[in-house]
Amino acid sequence: MDFKDQIKQLASRVEKMLPQINTEEATKTSLVMPFIQILGYDVFNPFEVNPEFIADIGIKKGEKVDYAIMKDNNPMILIECKHYKEKLDPHQSQLFRYFHTTKAKFGLLTNGLCYKFYTDLVEPNKMDENPFFEFVLTEVKDTELIELQKFSKSYFDVDSIVNTASELKYSNAIKKILHTEFKSPTTNFVKYFVTQVYDGKATEKVMVQFTEIVKKSVNQFASDIISERLKTALDQEAAIDKAEAIIAANELSTVPKDPGFETTTEETEGFLIIKSILRQKFAVNRIVGRDTKSYFGILLDDNNRKPLARLLFNGGKKYIILFGKDKVETKLELTDIDSIYSYADQLLKSVAHYEEV
Repeated sequence: MDFKDQIKQLASRVEKMLPQINTEEATKTSLVMPFIQILGYDVFNPFEVNPEFIADIGIKKGEKVDYAIMKDNNPMILIECKHYKEKLDPHQSQLFRYFHTTKAKFGLLTNGLCYKFYTDLVEPNKMDENPFFEFVLTEVKDTELIELQKFSKSYFDVDSIVNTASELKYSNAIKKILHTEFKSPTTNFVKYFVTQVYDGKATEKVMVQFTEIVKKSVNQFASDIISERLKTALDQEAAIDKAEAIIAANELSTVPKDPGFETTTEETEGFLIIKSILRQKFAVNRIVGRDTKSYFGILLDDNNRKPLARLLFNGGKKYIILFGKDKVETKLELTDIDSIYSYADQLLKSVAHYEEV
């Protein structure tokens, strides 16, 4: 399951969990800790996620932030948590105090549902008053997930995030303004359009009339954009489906048939998945499937001495067999056909001894 799916799966569980979350501690355990785990950090390793991290403030000792995500014994992200029913704005000052006493570059304020990320764009080592990035877990958008993934362990890079933080901060602020204006246009917003399209004087009556016109127009414009993008996406999807069907038909023709038995749909799907992974390393026409009564083999150059993998789908459980340099077999169980993708790295490593193309 990829990052996007994990976040959306957590979001889908939230509604069921909330009635049982009665304390701030329960919010941390049920919502925040799973979120940190999805980012790839080990919540049970204090060298990665340090709970109750001490951030002394001047003469006030023993001040603790709920979590600090660590790297090389230094905090990278300070996380302050509140109960999911609490609004976050009143607690920003608490995170602000912790921020300037540590080497952390980012602060995260959350109630398990809303997540607000802060840094020091305005003044070095002093946390900004406004977050540069925020989202609501139950309403998270794909564009927000792209930004969120930058904070995951695999992708985390301070300079990269800082470089985009300023743009995110202002683009999010603009989107908030547009959201407000589209929902309930302000006088200045309406007046801009009146001066552009109306030749008469902008009287109170005219402004009232145009307020409704502007509201309808901007929402219709947004609707038209969405419809056009949806149509384009559907057209592209249809074209891709057609192309994939042609490719699949061509690739299946490379699987030798034996009149004594029939290649199953699952074996065919497994072969195509393996082929899609290995085409990173070998020319497609070199990856050949050969079905037998006991297993489905994938060979390089249709050569029995160059096995790439085998699929064992005839029993109650499904397995994939990988081959090392000395033909040492590694048998791995599959939960379903798509789980072959989870062994992609192992598959590529197992065939690394064959010549590069």
